[in-house]
Amino acid sequence: MSDHTETLEHVGGTTQSFIYVWVTLLVMTGIEVFIAYEQVPTLIMLTALVGLSVVKAALIIAYFTHLKFEKLMLIIFMPDSLRGMNMRVQ
Repeated sequence: MSDHTETLEHVGGTTQSFIYVWVTLLVMTGIEVFIAYEQVPTLIMLTALVGLSVVKAALIIAYFTHLKFEKLMLIIFMPDSLRGMNMRVQ
């Protein structure tokens, strides 16, 4: 028999990293609510809310859909596959 053994490395986030991301999202949501209730100039408020929303969306996409742990080629070709959904047979 062969003494060959394979070690499979688990690729993915840990519970600690998911909790860290969840707490970060919770804090960012609190900041958004605080900004919405304060008397902040409209341009500053909208810029901050849109900026925080983009960062939150990136965190959700990276961690909770596990794209951070996928191969780079999958991430590169994903937008191209989404483009294919817009093609219709006439």
